[in-house]
Amino acid sequence: MREQFYHSCKQYGITGDNVQRELLALVKDLPSQLAEIGAAAQSLGEAIDLYQACVGFVCESPTEQVLPMLRFVQTRGNCTVYEWRTGTEPSVVERPHLEEPPEQVEEDAIDWGDFGVEVASEGADSGISAQAAGIDWGISLESDSKEAGGDEIDWGDDAAALQITVLEAGTQAPKGVARGPDALTLLEYPETRNQFINELMELEIFLSQRAVEMSEEADILSVSQFQLAPAILQGQTKAKMVTMVSALQDLIGRLTSLRMQHLFMIMASPRYVDRVTELLQQKLKQSQLLVLKKELMLQKQQEALREQAALEPKLDLLLEKTKELQQLIEADISKRYNGRPVNLMGTSL
Repeated sequence: MREQFYHSCKQYGITGDNVQRELLALVKDLPSQLAEIGAAAQSLGEAIDLYQACVGFVCESPTEQVLPMLRFVQTRGNCTVYEWRTGTEPSVVERPHLEEPPEQVEEDAIDWGDFGVEVASEGADSGISAQAAGIDWGISLESDSKEAGGDEIDWGDDAAALQITVLEAGTQAPKGVARGPDALTLLEYPETRNQFINELMELEIFLSQRAVEMSEEADILSVSQFQLAPAILQGQTKAKMVTMVSALQDLIGRLTSLRMQHLFMIMASPRYVDRVTELLQQKLKQSQLLVLKKELMLQKQQEALREQAALEPKLDLLLEKTKELQQLIEADISKRYNGRPVNLMGTSL
């Protein structure tokens, strides 16, 4: 179990000394790691152009742009969602802060404030009179003051101009200010990150298929088909295709690794750190419990061996006395029956 604990910690990329603090430290380093992935995507320009040329040649639609997200990251890097959505770089970026999980408050430490401190006892006269206070509440109890239609509410003359506007929290921001999801980078925001990974896989499948096609023997049909193809399609080799596929697989693996998935979940929900910490601590406690059980069993084994060593001489003495008693019984019975030989059976000595 202890090996499983350290293996799980290794998958998360931590040592296990302080699980919660180490996980939060990894999340703080996540933007720099994603920036490196965005910088590595800049080398995919040739692969994107190759895919674009093939789609334009085969589908006869050269104006249709393929892989928009991947092309955007390839040219601008891992920029903000605001820049992807508006096309302009924000002047101010208000990134959401990663809130650390709050510590559990003990029941004895609950502060109830001044609630219930000053409570009037039953039947106590507060000495407050509505008339003595002289407060005009604007409420008339005279029934004869009612007129026809008096139950209707008077909204004033501008009743038609009254409007109720409901705004979603965090969606309203001044121009040039990236706030909320717009302040996240393309690889941090789940929707754009998934689109980026899907386009990477799409490009990987295309290049893998082209590598397989180029490894087969060329026939007359395939040669004739690519005679009119763009120069970028005709000038490719299988080795170059394999190189581009390996680069794509490296980016996909870095984004979809188990460690990166846990970091994304921690960033989306800081309370996920508590669940991971509890899970790892449970494995550690189980391993410690097994170690204690093993030590206890070894102690019991040693005690049993010592007890066996102490009882063996007593057992030998008991066997010797039993044999003597058997011989005496056989001799006594033999005398009673005129010296007939007697053997006691059914004993294990």
